[in-house]
Amino acid sequence: MPAVRLPYVFAAVLLVAGCSSAQPQLGPEINVPAQVSTIQDAVDVAQEGATIVVSPGVYEESVQVRTKGLTIRGARRGSVIIDGEAERANGVVVAAEDVSVQNLTVRNHTSDGVLISEQRGFRVSYVTASNNARYGIHALNAQNGVIEQSYASGADAGFSVSRCKPCDVVVRGNVAERNAVGYQGTNASGRMYVLGNRFSGNRVGLTSAAERQEDVVLVGNLVSDNDETFSPAQADGAFGLGMSLLASTKNLVSRNLITGNPGTGLALSRGQDPARTDLDGNVITGNGQDVRYDDAGPRKKVRAPRGIPSNQVAAPPLQPEMPSDPLPDRAPDVEKYGLPGEDLFHDRAAVRA
Repeated sequence: MPAVRLPYVFAAVLLVAGCSSAQPQLGPEINVPAQVSTIQDAVDVAQEGATIVVSPGVYEESVQVRTKGLTIRGARRGSVIIDGEAERANGVVVAAEDVSVQNLTVRNHTSDGVLISEQRGFRVSYVTASNNARYGIHALNAQNGVIEQSYASGADAGFSVSRCKPCDVVVRGNVAERNAVGYQGTNASGRMYVLGNRFSGNRVGLTSAAERQEDVVLVGNLVSDNDETFSPAQADGAFGLGMSLLASTKNLVSRNLITGNPGTGLALSRGQDPARTDLDGNVITGNGQDVRYDDAGPRKKVRAPRGIPSNQVAAPPLQPEMPSDPLPDRAPDVEKYGLPGEDLFHDRAAVRA
């Protein structure tokens, strides 16, 4: 059959119509959904260094970031929602350097809310991660990053940093509650800073463990009342524990308030030499057993309630918006963190003593 040729005028009309429906010119700022309908579509067309501004709405997608230097910023933290619907694994996966995720909510994922995977220069700021089954915000084999002013609930671990040495990671000013563990550091050593956070109302407040853990700084944190029944339960069943340090040497643990944990306030691993971990300036009081070395007699046991699935954990309280002012320098500035009170970030927490 001979080829069908369109009349010249009709072909020209089609060409003009095609141009009119083409993608709008995208600059250094891309607006979703005004210019591009989904966050993933915006990420896919963005050039290095672009900022993707997301308007309020529920975005049922999993976002994979593979372009260096992008910023994904929600217009309103509580109403820009990346929802996994208990079907998708991760909310945002960062697989490129120098990426920032800011001022939005990730919820209902079967694995992680935000996953930083083997990258450098990351920043997660003012993010609410709720009802994500594994981790709320997780830096895996990632370096030179900041997790700040964020909130996590309903996970195996609200915040997690793992498999980095040296890490050069700062975790500061966050709230974790209604998790199995508030903060979990696993094989994370070398300029690893956990500063001025509220780890209260979980099953376990904070754990930090490595085969040989060095240069970890835990300063100015509130670790209190970690006996929350309506939270997910991990397989090991720990409950009522404030802070646990395993295989820890040459670290700084200072100016933390550890209180109201019905099991143990601060648990230190067997054979650990206290002279090689600086424990000055903490207030550890009102726990079932304030300080315990694993080889120092019987452990005070607290019977753990069964726990609930992550998707049944109560919704988070309203969290503050990211300010318009520039975010602070990435430097940890350890000396500015003093001993917190029990009211640290009360306005951002639902679980209180």
